[in-house]
Amino acid sequence: MATHKSAEKRYRQSERRRQRNVATKSHVRTRVKTVLTSVASKDEDKSREELSKAVKVIDKAAGKGVLHKNTASRKISRLTRKVNALSGSAG
Repeated sequence: MATHKSAEKRYRQSERRRQRNVATKSHVRTRVKTVLTSVASKDEDKSREELSKAVKVIDKAAGKGVLHKNTASRKISRLTRKVNALSGSAG
């Protein structure tokens, strides 16, 4: 455990950040899962609505540094392709 005053403060700071990052990642995973669920049910309108919510959450996580920007872009791209595939198969 930390023994210096500055090390104790850094420990407290890193713990707060870790908790915030865990919560943000969990929120991202939840949003991604809702998009995948709506895609699996082949509900195009709901899928598009959930996709826009997921993109917002993923972009915010990348902006805060919780996710790397390329990771965020990859997640958004893959989700978008799945949602777009619904309209391709319907039409």
